[in-house]
Amino acid sequence: MVDISDLHARGLRRRQKMFGEGDVAKRMAAAGDFGAPLQDIINAYVYGDVWERSGLSDQIRSLVMLGITAASSKPAEFRVHAKGALANGCTAAQVQDVLLLVAMYCGIPAAIETSKIAAEVFGEAPPEG
Repeated sequence: MVDISDLHARGLRRRQKMFGEGDVAKRMAAAGDFGAPLQDIINAYVYGDVWERSGLSDQIRSLVMLGITAASSKPAEFRVHAKGALANGCTAAQVQDVLLLVAMYCGIPAAIETSKIAAEVFGEAPPEG
């Protein structure tokens, strides 16, 4: 049996690698002491366990997360995972294909805002003006 502290430490390392230490620290502190138990679960089980499994590559896992967050209308989480997808080596073309699938299977509205976010994160946004 794996020690929960090992899972937590492993998950925190993965999370920081994907999203950056500063962003992870902000997210972990956002709900203060009240949110600490949830952050412990996220570190240990989401990133220390599920993200560490060998069945999917980090790129595929990131693309799946983008599809899930776009389809469920979670733009803030989509932005976080878009940054993680970039860190995991996903390309703008891959993300665009995921969002086209989301548009076809979940509806155009689910893909509109997330397409704008993806364009920003992947440096594909048109210049303002």
